[in-house]
Amino acid sequence: MLFSYCLSDRNSLRQSRNPQKYFAMDIEDEENMSSSSTDVKENRNLDNVSPKDGSTPGPGEGSQLSNGGGGGPGRKRSLEEGSNGHSKYRLKKRRKTPGPVLPKNALMQLNEIKPGLQYTLLSQTGPVHAPLFVMSVEVNGQVFEGSGPTKKKAKLHAAEKALRSFVQFPNASEAHLAMGRTLSVNTDFTSDQADFPDTLFNGFETPDKAEPPFYVGSNGDDSFSSSGDLSLSASPVPASLAQPPLPVLPPFPPPSGKNPVMILNELRPGLKYDFLSESGESHAKSFVMSVVVDGQFFEGSGRNKKLAKARAAQSALATIFNLHLDQTPSRQPIPSEGLQLHLPQVLADAVSRLVLGKFGDLTDNFSSPHARRKVLAGVVMTTGTDVKDAKVISVSTGTKCINGEYMSDRGLALNDCHAEIISRRSLLRFLYTQLELYLNNKDDQKRSIFQKSERGGFRLKDNVQFHLYISTSPCGDARIFSPHEPILEEPADRHPNRKARGQLRTKIESGEGTIPVRSNASIQTWDGVLQGERLLTMSCSDKIARWNVVGIQGSLLSIFVEPIYFSSIILGSLYHGDHLSRAMYQRISNIEDLPPLYTLNKPLLSGISNAEARQPGKAPNFSVNWTVGDSAIEVINATTGKDELGRASRLCKHALYCRWMRVHGKVPSHLLRSKITKPNMYHESKLAAKEYQAAKARLFTAFIKAGLGAWVEKPTEQDQFSLTP
Repeated sequence: MLFSYCLSDRNSLRQSRNPQKYFAMDIEDEENMSSSSTDVKENRNLDNVSPKDGSTPGPGEGSQLSNGGGGGPGRKRSLEEGSNGHSKYRLKKRRKTPGPVLPKNALMQLNEIKPGLQYTLLSQTGPVHAPLFVMSVEVNGQVFEGSGPTKKKAKLHAAEKALRSFVQFPNASEAHLAMGRTLSVNTDFTSDQADFPDTLFNGFETPDKAEPPFYVGSNGDDSFSSSGDLSLSASPVPASLAQPPLPVLPPFPPPSGKNPVMILNELRPGLKYDFLSESGESHAKSFVMSVVVDGQFFEGSGRNKKLAKARAAQSALATIFNLHLDQTPSRQPIPSEGLQLHLPQVLADAVSRLVLGKFGDLTDNFSSPHARRKVLAGVVMTTGTDVKDAKVISVSTGTKCINGEYMSDRGLALNDCHAEIISRRSLLRFLYTQLELYLNNKDDQKRSIFQKSERGGFRLKDNVQFHLYISTSPCGDARIFSPHEPILEEPADRHPNRKARGQLRTKIESGEGTIPVRSNASIQTWDGVLQGERLLTMSCSDKIARWNVVGIQGSLLSIFVEPIYFSSIILGSLYHGDHLSRAMYQRISNIEDLPPLYTLNKPLLSGISNAEARQPGKAPNFSVNWTVGDSAIEVINATTGKDELGRASRLCKHALYCRWMRVHGKVPSHLLRSKITKPNMYHESKLAAKEYQAAKARLFTAFIKAGLGAWVEKPTEQDQFSLTP
């Protein structure tokens, strides 16, 4: 015990006699202060401090202190010698094993914002086995210090402090000047690659999935509407919002350092945020937070409360101070040519919440076995400028199509059970109900969404709009892209005819995914399919593009009503503005000679703030549908196109034709947009809609002229049925 004490005292005395020598040596050879080979690797060449004599440390110098040895600076025992000269003490080099790509740390982020920063070693203290380094960095004239057991960690802590606080806003005018500048792609607060949680702000939780875009749009006159009233405007679109509305990035350096909550707190200290609601399935929770600023109410949603709080602050900054953070063009909502929205993101998030909420109500808060799904879709109707008055019209799930052997020649089976297709068929039931409501009596006419048209037939009342929500991008052309592809694409990549871009595609029978159409596959035969030929169904991207020309009302309803188009298409995940807009309408922009009232519709396209998580695994074999007014959901076996008891769906051709016949019997002949005397066959009734059929023919021609393939139609025998026995 005494010997140990004396030895320790002698070592400390030796060090105290030569403090300058040891400090100089440590500066010259930073590896000597590392307690392991890992620290050696971390600290090597991390700063600009060079040895005094210009020499380079040898491979064995890192073991001088740890191995003992009292020689002078010229005596450095090689690592291979170890304590006894045995080779077993030689340190083995670690091989780097490949792993997942990690998010950028503060050091990398600061370097992207302010390239070329110089880090300086201020001090080095502590014992040999536990050193403490202090590094500093100067940003915008302010010095930030960080400490750590290695120089790398000290630099990291200094960078974190710089990111947190090197932008100061003494007053509102300075904040406006700084935040009014557009952020670069790498420091975008709102893109899905650089979201609130996992980039600049360590105060937020780190998410397990990339966050979707959050975008505040201008209405063209530098004014913003409040997200508190969730208002929409139906006024004509100014020229500044003509398609495509991609903003020009001003050449200003990007600001950094503070999230919207911090900025708003400096401008309006003492704000209180309130928790409003929590909704969604376990894998896609959505929280809503609110804040009142200057008497105005703002709310925001996110997959956790911190994100929701940040988005509420973001909305307040945009409205009151006109401070808004730009984002990557491909993640921005693309406004509609016929609908001006002050805050398109507000509409998108509201529609998403309504559909998810209704699905939760229909499935006992997602606890029902039929709550299992991969894709959820729904249609929401707005009847004015307030999204709070929006109403869910239909909800559906499904990802599969019928097996060819179960086709029905009496219209009793559903061919396509993909969620968005089922939601649109459910919408048709609602339209029939509203037409019948109008035809009942004058009192019911006021409650109906239809009114008489001066051009004959019926049309939607003013401000009645339908919005389609899909939890992911529709199968086909809109989904044929890499979710993590570079933002800046090659110019040729934007061309619709580049390889598979824009091509018509068909779904796989009884499976998922799509394949390009074959040049000789435009005609399918009934007997060929029954003998084993694969039944082809056009992809959802292609069908929605078709709806953007001929309307969502279909051929039968077009005999009564003018074309109806979706005002917006909102995706819960995999939103990419370039690809979605191409799939929805840009690839057929060459369409011409459309009949009166028919047009190439260009709806609002948007993602949502709280993107759904990808759900790996096998999709269920059933499809669920519900239309407003139904007491419960209907569950359909996607393989057979009927329910589990073999009964026909309420959405099948036969059922909808019955509804059409009932309405046809009530509509006076002078109100018919197309004359049809005595309807009998389903196929003949569809052909009676002359203008609709002409618009469809123009659509098919546009696809062929663009070199995108020929539309594949089902065997004609499917439509050769009547309601009479």
